[in-house]
Amino acid sequence: IRSYFFSCEWYEVYDFLEFVCQYHAKYPPNLVEHLNAILEQELAGYRLVDGKVVDITGAEEVAMLEAALQDTTFEGVTAHLNRALELLADRKNTDYRNSIKESISAVEGMARIVVQKDNATLGEALNTLEKNSKLHPALKQGFSKLYGYTSDEHGIRHAMLEEPNITSADAKYFLLSCTSFINYLK
Repeated sequence: IRSYFFSCEWYEVYDFLEFVCQYHAKYPPNLVEHLNAILEQELAGYRLVDGKVVDITGAEEVAMLEAALQDTTFEGVTAHLNRALELLADRKNTDYRNSIKESISAVEGMARIVVQKDNATLGEALNTLEKNSKLHPALKQGFSKLYGYTSDEHGIRHAMLEEPNITSADAKYFLLSCTSFINYLK
């Protein structure tokens, strides 16, 4: 294992860490925390979140994502967040567009749960939350605009007219913003 590890390309080292974390039940319970401490010490631009290596390095961001992913109360919401994280973390087949789509779908799912309307759009759910004084109008407007961004003619959530220019930073922003809003709604 040692000779393999030290002969790997840089990205293969992260693949190896993900592999090890998939089987971490056999290892000390704080393996991921220990690995993240080493990654931080070595100034790596990546951290382990839910067993996946992502370019999210802030301890608060990692903790927020971990908390949301470990909360299985709302399985559909957690599934969307997990998929968004997987798409963001995939170094071989990056799919930032669908990561954003999964992030905003998680928010829509959580909003539907909160307003108790299974078929509500995010816009409808946000309107209900604002009307019931559970959401400040400015916050509602902010998430309405993010939802609008994902729904516009450039095709993040709909058929694409042309390939959108979406970056890792866009997908990371949506994952973190949507996770934060989901935690707020909970």
